[in-house]
Amino acid sequence: MNGFFKSAPIQLAEGDEPIEGPVLIAFDFDGTLTVKDSFLAFLRWRAGPVGYPLGMLKILPDLIGYLFHFNRERLKAAAVKAFLKGVTRTRLEADAWRFAEYIGPNLFRSDAVATWRRWRAKGARPVIVTASPDIVVAPFARSLGADTLIGTQLAFDDEDRVTGKFLTPNCRGPEKVRRLREAFGEDVVLAAAYGDTKGDREMLGLADERGYRVFTAKA
Repeated sequence: MNGFFKSAPIQLAEGDEPIEGPVLIAFDFDGTLTVKDSFLAFLRWRAGPVGYPLGMLKILPDLIGYLFHFNRERLKAAAVKAFLKGVTRTRLEADAWRFAEYIGPNLFRSDAVATWRRWRAKGARPVIVTASPDIVVAPFARSLGADTLIGTQLAFDDEDRVTGKFLTPNCRGPEKVRRLREAFGEDVVLAAAYGDTKGDREMLGLADERGYRVFTAKA
């Protein structure tokens, strides 16, 4: 994969100083770094113009149910089951890479990427913490040069096929904090964190600098 951002050198901005020591910066993905929900876009792209409406029809009862229970994890699980159940890990990873190549250049907010690159230039360790499946976000994280990717993990069966369930809880709200502590220790502190929904607020609470809906560029 060529990557969407590697062609431009990462340099310190005027007035910035290099950071000493391991400094963590956490970014939500969908809606913060990106202009839209990457997982929904992936499902639409992968299913195609015929398969996508049929898949959405399958989860119509779940969409209606969401209006009453507001459980994002249940709705996402229904979508995974309808669109991805039975797909092998190898195939899904390959599809994710092709999708990233196809949509990557138009997916990201330019101001968010500029902030990401600025932190990297200073020597910080940028981390993506997302509710989207990590297997779908992984190509984007690699292209950005993320230090770590933390996301919702899909469950696979003994034949390495998607079961339609999750291996981990939906990585949103308190789960983002739990996963950060799991990865970096109970005393983890973020120099900065960026998010765009109430599902990011607990993560923002760990940060010295809190960026809530600060990125507005369309591409």
